[in-house]
Amino acid sequence: MSDAGDASGEGARASLDYDALAAAYARSRGGPHPGVLRALIEGAAPGAGGPDPGRGGVEVGCGAGTYALALAAATGCAVTGIDPSEGMLRAARARAGTATFRSGRAERLDLPDASVDLVFSVDVIHHVTDRAAYFAEAVRILRPGGQVCTATDSHEMIRRRRPLASHFPETVAVELRRYPPIERLEAEMAGAGFQAIRWQQSVIAYELKDAQAYRDRAFSSLHLIEPAAFARGIAQLEADLGHGTVAALWQYVLLWGAKPAR
Repeated sequence: MSDAGDASGEGARASLDYDALAAAYARSRGGPHPGVLRALIEGAAPGAGGPDPGRGGVEVGCGAGTYALALAAATGCAVTGIDPSEGMLRAARARAGTATFRSGRAERLDLPDASVDLVFSVDVIHHVTDRAAYFAEAVRILRPGGQVCTATDSHEMIRRRRPLASHFPETVAVELRRYPPIERLEAEMAGAGFQAIRWQQSVIAYELKDAQAYRDRAFSSLHLIEPAAFARGIAQLEADLGHGTVAALWQYVLLWGAKPAR
């Protein structure tokens, strides 16, 4: 299910209008990935140096608000979602919950120094035009000991996506160009000053029963392939679903780093 997640983002916006895509994203995307949400909740726990009600966390590229709202509901912490797309923000604000949403970009977060405990993004980092600026901003707004979490796809995961890679193979080359390798992200985070960098994987195998999210092209890569390739893929997916469910994977790498305590 991963691919541009619930997020809009930065770099690919020249070719994708996320204001126009907001309704399809809000309608067709499901809830948060259980493993990602569980990891964020654990990262938000007081013992992990995560957010307390007074400081909270920030989701960068929050899109329609799925993760910001879920984290706020699960922890009771103050969570702010930031996104450059007004359409996505309207969709997020229309959903019930206690998270707040504001316009902004990853490279320039309009928040005070040392004001939050957790900064996270889900399927957004490949959209960020200047990742060095983003990671520098994350360091700036985090309190000492605060954490950053980047949920993304490795290149291996992109090749293993189902049904995106299996039914829309043209998306693979597109995504390999867009997604930075995990090793590069680790180096960029270290360069920004993050320590204790670590990563974990979260993969769920499930049975896809409906192609609506793919018909809606609620995955950014489906807007970046030729119309004929999309038509072939959706026809094959619907034909396969006509015979039963389709084996699918929903997968992420979560890359964590901590701001030095002093």
